[in-house]
Amino acid sequence: MSPTVPTRSAVLTRSAVAAAVLALTLTTGCGRSAASSEPTWVPQLNYSGGNDPRPQLPAPPALPAPSQSDSQSGPSPTPGAPRPSPSTTAPATDPSVVASKLNQPTGLVVLPDGTALVAERTTGRIYRVQPVAGRPVTLIQRLAGVDGSGDGGLLDLAISPTFEQDGLIYAYLSTATDNRVVHFSPGSQPSVILAGIPKGRTGNAGRIAFDATGALLTGTGDAGRPALAASATSLAGKILRTSDIGRPLPDNPAPGSPIFARGLRSVDGLCVDPRSGLRIAISAATPAASGAAASPDEVNVIKAGADYGWPRNGPASVAPIKTLPAASAGGGGCALAANRLVVATSTGKSLAISEVSRSGSAGAFNSSLRDKYGRLAGVVAGSDGALWLTTRNRDGRGKPIAEDDRVIRISPADGEASPII
Repeated sequence: MSPTVPTRSAVLTRSAVAAAVLALTLTTGCGRSAASSEPTWVPQLNYSGGNDPRPQLPAPPALPAPSQSDSQSGPSPTPGAPRPSPSTTAPATDPSVVASKLNQPTGLVVLPDGTALVAERTTGRIYRVQPVAGRPVTLIQRLAGVDGSGDGGLLDLAISPTFEQDGLIYAYLSTATDNRVVHFSPGSQPSVILAGIPKGRTGNAGRIAFDATGALLTGTGDAGRPALAASATSLAGKILRTSDIGRPLPDNPAPGSPIFARGLRSVDGLCVDPRSGLRIAISAATPAASGAAASPDEVNVIKAGADYGWPRNGPASVAPIKTLPAASAGGGGCALAANRLVVATSTGKSLAISEVSRSGSAGAFNSSLRDKYGRLAGVVAGSDGALWLTTRNRDGRGKPIAEDDRVIRISPADGEASPII
């Protein structure tokens, strides 16, 4: 049995206040005047790569709301593309599209009330999206200091296991100097809990998720330097496992280190089953060598001490349980729902779906929604069985339509339209 994960619950005295502030912030949306300053970084590091961790809880932050000017302006467009403005106020031709005209929404998390928070990769903006088409999209936060160059940016969101008490949102993002994990309550300044993850011009893809034990899993890319993924000390190309305040857990393979598994070129998807404890990582294909075909995207079960073999200079200690078929290339976000693994694919422009056992064995992949919404970036399962998807048609590789990028919610009530029924 895994030991209890140390959390902030024993020392938090502001839970009720945070919950009240969260409810107020998500209800009122953007209430700060245009003259107010942008949120700024006031890091209080709990862990920085290469240093002995000294976890410290941040002091209760001030709670400014996003500025009025941010609420009224749309996201920064891809160069050369029309400037979109987030909206669902116009009548929807597709009732599954619950938000449109976003710019590369990558991170997505479903809240206990059934709404979702969606993060744009390059702008640092986070929006609240309703589960019904035609409802307004509300800007709740803009994270300052996000570097969206290359494949970096605001890459994923997660909520605290005790979200209804502490109201904390976690984000994986790139800055000008590193990749890191921060947490914050809406309208407050983020606090850094895990920093020093190497950043490169490529190889910055990363995801975060809390597993069934309450541990925070952070999947990192190799920063374009494959040797870092094989390193026993670098935080690149790894699965990191910490407490919710960034402290390496005592039963990790190396005492005092957050490194749980290594040898990954990237972590484009990270999903957990809170019932079985199964943990899955989707890793991008290995580029083709001269005269050879590229390897397929890998589906890996996350295990303590595993080496997934990147770079390919020796055998992996753990082989992938499955690879995505060529027709479903470009694996991204994933979800475990109804005994199925669902993977969003960009090149494949579909959801790849496989039966998966509690032990992690997977069947053949089938595809759903092929070419319906274009390139898909993420998929998250809500507690009600609905799937939330994001598109990435404005990433410079797709063919965006006027409504892109979109957030799509597919409910089990949709019958044949639901890919997991």
